[in-house]
Amino acid sequence: MYEDLIEEKVSSEDIFDGVLLHVKRDYVKLPNGNKAVREWIKHQGASAVIPVLPNGNIILVRQYRYPIGKVTLEIPAGKLDSVDEDPLICAKRELSEETGYTANKYTQIHKLATTVGFSNEWIYIYLAQDLVKGKQHTDDDEFINLVEMPLSKAVDLVNKGEIFDAKSVVAILMAEKLCKQ
Repeated sequence: MYEDLIEEKVSSEDIFDGVLLHVKRDYVKLPNGNKAVREWIKHQGASAVIPVLPNGNIILVRQYRYPIGKVTLEIPAGKLDSVDEDPLICAKRELSEETGYTANKYTQIHKLATTVGFSNEWIYIYLAQDLVKGKQHTDDDEFINLVEMPLSKAVDLVNKGEIFDAKSVVAILMAEKLCKQ
């Protein structure tokens, strides 16, 4: 099925191997027999979590994002420690580190391919409920403010373009639908 769309890798080379990013250059054979170059970022994956308090409010994190030069409002998230790490373990760790909260109930609500044109990154998105407050313990290079707000306000901010981070947009809109059920 869809054989007329599949590209075949002929060869591959590493272009850059950094802490977060691993850039590859692949040479491919196109469905019509022509050759092309595909440069892409190899990523081990990530997890994200939308924490929902008993009163229906959610917890977001406000932080500066250097690549876009803006302070953003996002759901807690972080990369997997390895390609073999269970995404749920990562989600639990990131919730605890970034917000101080733990949850007694986690539900996976999506697996999002973040940027299919140039990366193989998948983010596993979880809804966290039955929260227990603890102490925030961010990494040394993370500066995060916690923001609690009604889910309906977060949906409004998405619709106004004020929350624009892709994983957060998806999580907020999905949580709105799930929490109404």
